[in-house]
Amino acid sequence: MKFKKFAVLAVLFLLPITVYLFFASGVNNFAKLPVLSYQVAPIDTLKTVAGEMVQLKDRITVLGFFGNEVTEKKANAFNLAHKIYKKNYQFADFQMVFLITKGQAKEVAALKQRLTEIENPVKYKFVEASPEAIASVFTSLETDGVLSKNYSSDRVFIIDKDSRLRGRNDDEDVGILYGYNASDYAEVNNKMSDDIKVILAEYRLALKKYKADREI
Repeated sequence: MKFKKFAVLAVLFLLPITVYLFFASGVNNFAKLPVLSYQVAPIDTLKTVAGEMVQLKDRITVLGFFGNEVTEKKANAFNLAHKIYKKNYQFADFQMVFLITKGQAKEVAALKQRLTEIENPVKYKFVEASPEAIASVFTSLETDGVLSKNYSSDRVFIIDKDSRLRGRNDDEDVGILYGYNASDYAEVNNKMSDDIKVILAEYRLALKKYKADREI
C-alpha cells in the first residue's frame, strides 16, 4: 500500500513537470523566432508553373531555391514534405515556395505526383523566374550563403507574414542560422521543425489575442 501511495504521489508530482518540459522543449521555448533580415524581395510579379500568382506578404512561407535542378532536389522536397509540410500545411496561411527557372513543367509535375504519396501538395508552389530574379530574391535574404551555378541551394528559409527572414541568432552549431539544410534530414527534423512550431505558435497566440480583444 505504501508503494502504491508513493507511486500515485510521484505521478501527481512528476506529470505537471513532464508536461511543462514537453511544451518548453523547443529551442526558443516558444518565444518569438528572431528576425534576421527585414525585407525579402517580393515575388508577386511572378507565377507558378500552373499560372498562379504567389505572394510572401501575409503568408508564413518556407522559401527554397531549386533553380534548374527540380529533379536533383527531389530528396530535399521529400524531407520537407515528411517533417515540415505534412504537419503544418493545414495552417491557413502556410505555404512552401520554390523558385525555379522556366522550362521544367514536366519535372515539377513528376515531383508533385511523388509528393502525393506523402500528402496533398496543394501548397507546394513552384514559381518560375529568370536567373536574375532568383538571384535578386536570394540576395535580399542577406545571408552568409551563395547560390550554386544552377541558381539552386540546399538551404530553405522561413519568411514571416511581413516578408522578414526568421531564424536563429544563437544556434549552438553555427551561431546565426539563416536557413536550414533541406538535404540534411536530421537538421530538418530537429532544428527546422522546432522553429516552424515556434513561429506558428507565435501567430496562433497573436490570433487568439486579436479575437479576445475584439470580444471585449
